Amino acid sequence: MGRTLESKKQIVNEIKDLLAEAEMALVLDYKGLSIKEMSDLRTRLEPSSGICKVAKNTLIRKAIDGNSSWSGLESLLTGTNAFVLVKGDVGAALKAVQTFQKETKKSATKGGLFEGKLLSQDEIKTIASLPSRETLMAQIAGALNAIPTKLAVGVNEVPSGLARSLKQHADNGES
Repeated sequence: MGRTLESKKQIVNEIKDLLAEAEMALVLDYKGLSIKEMSDLRTRLEPSSGICKVAKNTLIRKAIDGNSSWSGLESLLTGTNAFVLVKGDVGAALKAVQTFQKETKKSATKGGLFEGKLLSQDEIKTIASLPSRETLMAQIAGALNAIPTKLAVGVNEVPSGLARSLKQHADNGES
């Protein structure tokens, strides 16, 4: 039994809302995944604010129709697809998907879209290898904390450097 027209509209609107918030979309071939495995993938995506949605390609096409940011997904809409929509830590979400795929030896990533650009497999792997947002923030904070220390040392050097210059000038003036 098929879905009613009203439920299809509801799914299309839900996907539109998810896409409006998403920074990235991945298209996975989910053929052969059990309900339990799909649930496992969804659980793994939660910490990175990733959502895994299964919908027919026709409904996805309707959801992206007229939205140039996501129109690049069109070329990936063949076969059985699951869509991973990420609005949080993109790198962590990709790592979660890749770890899941390694462990289950099922599901292949067909491609992804980030900031309107279709991603190659290599680009997806590169993004997954980037440090997490928290790690980057910690590195930036560490670098910023070092600046006042270096500045303080530099400022402390000014009086002693000035004193040395004045003494040298005074010594030169006497001779």
